[in-house]
Amino acid sequence: MLGLLSARQAGLDDPARLRRAERTRRVLSLELNKDRDVERIHGSGINTLDIEPVEGRYMLSGGSDGVIVLYDLENLSRKPSYTCKALFSVGRSHPDVHKFSVETVQWYPHDTGMFTSSSFDKTLKIWDTNTLQPADIFHFEGTVYSHHMSPVATKHCLIAVGTKSPKVQLCDLKSGSSSHILQGHRQEVLAVSWSPRHEYVLATGSADGRVKLWDVRRASGCLSTLDQHNGEKSKASSEAANTAHNGRVNGLCYTGDGLHLLSIGTDDRMRLWNSSTGENTLVNYGKVCNESRKGLKFAISCGCNLEFAFIPYGSTIAVYTVFTGELITMLRGHYSTVNCCVFQPHFQELYSGSKDCNILAWIPAPREPVPDDISEKSLHQHLNPAYEDAWSSSDDEG
Repeated sequence: MLGLLSARQAGLDDPARLRRAERTRRVLSLELNKDRDVERIHGSGINTLDIEPVEGRYMLSGGSDGVIVLYDLENLSRKPSYTCKALFSVGRSHPDVHKFSVETVQWYPHDTGMFTSSSFDKTLKIWDTNTLQPADIFHFEGTVYSHHMSPVATKHCLIAVGTKSPKVQLCDLKSGSSSHILQGHRQEVLAVSWSPRHEYVLATGSADGRVKLWDVRRASGCLSTLDQHNGEKSKASSEAANTAHNGRVNGLCYTGDGLHLLSIGTDDRMRLWNSSTGENTLVNYGKVCNESRKGLKFAISCGCNLEFAFIPYGSTIAVYTVFTGELITMLRGHYSTVNCCVFQPHFQELYSGSKDCNILAWIPAPREPVPDDISEKSLHQHLNPAYEDAWSSSDDEG
């Protein structure tokens, strides 16, 4: 760290290198924070979490009881130990509360004045944050498993919705109508995710074992169907051909740059795909236990030297390196099945929700203080190689 700081100050090193190194260190030191608590409001399991990308300060949670809670993550008291307070909740007594389990909550990507929620009660609701009233409600014929708004779209306001139907629904916030549908899956759609790189590209995962990539401007069909065998003939039956998983695909997440897509299935496998070519990169993550019958909400870090995936794994959270498949650690603290986790990229923090009704905060461990009497020799050990003196006298060599 001292070497990186000195090299940056002297203009010998890219400032982004220090930033990436420190972010990586912080993610690798994540631990359950004993001084930070999240106020317990939910009376049943927590299915979904989302932190708004504008300030990274406010977090939404959705529970199996239909309740939605908004938390303020900032420590306004400035005390070492504090509780993240719930600012408000859409509780059971609210006239517009979801009747059944809330499966997905998401902030409007550009403004904290609006958020969305979808539920097993077959509705998607658009909420005004200030009044806590629904500005719009979309109704569907089947259970809603997942929905997602593009984080980068400027030319459309479409929300992709995965339901009990094999058809992917696209709801237009501008017109307030279900604009059109994407047909191609054979069973219910459990996961949807817009590309953070191309605003019209959408990935969908289904119980039919398939992951499809769509350009929503094209009515003729999907761009590609991802194949775990990369087109090579396998010993598997013809039915299993052109599938991403040998089970239900219930989790999708793009890397921050949108160049790769991570999928997870009930075949206890996780796969990393090149999002432009559709190729399976064949990264081996080993067995990734996944017994969820519905959507699984996992997260990927952003801005590190190595990117990390945070995967709910029973009552723990498994942390993998995305591009090598190495299992780094298991975060333990929940008493029951973990359903979701969300990464806070500004401070490299992780929040997780579980069936035990708790939201836990995983915070980077504090850096070890540098002793005041640190020797000059040990300081030079930390310096950038560019600082090392390449000159030596002939006497020393002799």
